[in-house]
Amino acid sequence: MATNVFERSMNEVLRSLFDRSAGELVIVDPNAATLESLIDVGSDYDDDLPTLNVLADSRMLKDVMDDFLVAGDAADLVDAGSMTLRELDGDADNTLVAGEDELYAIVSAGEHVAALAADDESFAADAYETYRGQWADAEPFSLRTPALSRVRETLDEDIGEAVRADFDAVLTSLETARGDGDGLDEVTISLLVAAKNDVLLYDISKWGEDIGIASKATFSRTKTRLEDLGLIDTEKVPIDVGRPRLRLKLGDDRLREASGDELASVAHRMLN
Repeated sequence: MATNVFERSMNEVLRSLFDRSAGELVIVDPNAATLESLIDVGSDYDDDLPTLNVLADSRMLKDVMDDFLVAGDAADLVDAGSMTLRELDGDADNTLVAGEDELYAIVSAGEHVAALAADDESFAADAYETYRGQWADAEPFSLRTPALSRVRETLDEDIGEAVRADFDAVLTSLETARGDGDGLDEVTISLLVAAKNDVLLYDISKWGEDIGIASKATFSRTKTRLEDLGLIDTEKVPIDVGRPRLRLKLGDDRLREASGDELASVAHRMLN
């Protein structure tokens, strides 16, 4: 019989539930913080991860996935077949985690988080069948962000190892990548690390469009905004046929002197 789990954080509760579960889990109506913890723990889980079938509010899913860091990790889990994301029609009274013979309600209280287990095995089994059926009938959530592993691999191959290393350093230094005032978005990050390494705008924007980060037009608009704000400069590079291409360069000594893991914080201060 399943028993209650008491921990000091959502991540610890979820990790305990993953350790207990051998098969699929249906996660019903998580809030934004729970979903982010689910992705965080799932991405770092060392043992065999149970398949995580998430049934959640579509508006909340979209808001959470606006963060490139979270969405990229989620895409890795989806690509690996470890997670599905589907849209919940309505809501549940609590965030629930349902397995074939286990059912938990996730509850936060003060500095502690608990997974309270149902003590009736037949009820838990019925709940799993109910929510597994809802998940099966639900509309899949369209996750447009590419997996971070693919972003890193193609950046390394198409642009260069130094750019990929700076990109990783920037991501490691960030808590969020939204571009809404709380962080830098993925296009801004890509352009800054490209400028740090004197990469052509054409090359980084083509890579970004091919991988699914954003269109060339979005890269161009963002480049213009950063150039107007003094973060990026460009120089023309003649080519044999057609208009010269633009080489990206950092436009401020504070950025030029920053290491990869300092680049984001310096840029964020300049933007704000």
